[in-house]
Amino acid sequence: MAGNKSLRRSRKAGLPPGTLIHAGDRKPEKTVLTVFVFGPGFYEEQKPERLEDCFKPQPMQTVRWINIDGLADVSVIEGIGRQFGVHPLILEDILSTGQRPKCDDSTEQLFVVLRMLQYDDAHQTIQSEQVSILLGPNYVVSFQESVGDVFDPIREQIRTGRGRIRSMGPDYLMYRLMDAIVDGYFLILEKLGERVEALEQEVISEPEEETLNRVYALKQQLIYLRKSVWPLREVISQLEKTDSPLITDATGPYFRDVYDHTIQVMDSVETFRDTVSGLLEIYLNSISNQINTIMKVLTVITTIFIPLSFIAGVYGMNFKYMPELQWRWGYPAVLCIMGVIFVSMLIYFKKNKWL
Repeated sequence: MAGNKSLRRSRKAGLPPGTLIHAGDRKPEKTVLTVFVFGPGFYEEQKPERLEDCFKPQPMQTVRWINIDGLADVSVIEGIGRQFGVHPLILEDILSTGQRPKCDDSTEQLFVVLRMLQYDDAHQTIQSEQVSILLGPNYVVSFQESVGDVFDPIREQIRTGRGRIRSMGPDYLMYRLMDAIVDGYFLILEKLGERVEALEQEVISEPEEETLNRVYALKQQLIYLRKSVWPLREVISQLEKTDSPLITDATGPYFRDVYDHTIQVMDSVETFRDTVSGLLEIYLNSISNQINTIMKVLTVITTIFIPLSFIAGVYGMNFKYMPELQWRWGYPAVLCIMGVIFVSMLIYFKKNKWL
């Protein structure tokens, strides 16, 4: 992750501000354009091959949503900038996909950057993608790094006319896009919660070295999730309190709802982080208890054999004038004495619950 970010920065080293160069991980897919134009009683969808076809005249009281999948074609981003008068620094942020969530509020436009996260069940990793949203008086432009997102329910509602999305303005569409991304965080939290529960059982019952690796991997994913959500809370709070004419009073409560969802995500992330930190302590304590158990057994064995070794050592000196060496019952007598000492020490240890 850190290496990729360093590579992104190196691609722009020495270039003047506002220089448009794709500084993200290049995707094999070509840039795909999708345009929705909708309003009360009106709907139109197209996938134009040329950027110019995205800017056809639209009926009054309608909203145009241009979704761009793939940022490798810089000319498309430049064309969007010329059409809607987007500042070059904003276009630069769109192409620099390592941005933290933020909001840029100007008189004519609102620009929002956030992270769209999806969970990879096969590798148990979090896939992250930057999504940039540009809000204007009667349009919304969304920029994504690659094809595939969490916006399909929104597209379906636009097609079928269900819900209130066709009767609302572009600010409501922007809210729905952000809300869909935040709702995706809850799906990730469910997956991480299942892993936390499984690791709790494993750490308590059968902790292994691989268990520690899984705990650390989960902790890193929670840290990354927190870094993606924490600044988003500030972004949504700024949108909720903004005086921009692009955000109507009717849409304000919806942004407050997204803000509440973000707080819930943050609370869950913090809870999981505390739990995982506790798992590390439990793991270390479990390993320490295992070592203590092994050392106790070895200590008991050593303690039992100390007097036996002493007796064997005395009669192993082979001095000529040791009376017991000439005694007929000396060998079985010594064995009996050793046996009595052994049994007596076992009974003593059992009585004191050392075994």
